[in-house]
Amino acid sequence: MKRKTSLPTLTKAEEEVMQIIWELERCLVRDVIDRLGDPDMPHSTISSVVRILEKKGFVDHKAYGKTHEYFPIVTKDEYAQQGVKSLMEKYFGGSPKKLVSFLVQNENMDLKELNELLKSVNNKKP
Repeated sequence: MKRKTSLPTLTKAEEEVMQIIWELERCLVRDVIDRLGDPDMPHSTISSVVRILEKKGFVDHKAYGKTHEYFPIVTKDEYAQQGVKSLMEKYFGGSPKKLVSFLVQNENMDLKELNELLKSVNNKKP
């Protein structure tokens, strides 16, 4: 699904929680706390972050009495695509070629990796 408007940026805490929600697909706040691995994390803190994510349009919920099951309505790919586009515009003049060139040079890709990348790009062409 293509979005016509851009998504809001997530804070580091929001993105950490969102990564867990993407991974779990459907979850309760308790599930997020369990994945964070901090048993002392206040339920209210994570609940607040999840509600912010809902206000920002990243998640929705289904209520079962007082219990809310949350699920993503923005895919990880949609958010990543917007992030890469923003990075490309800010630092590479909107040029995918400059971005890829930067990645190839700075990630010290070997010939095998570069060839795999080229095959992947060629397979995407119409």
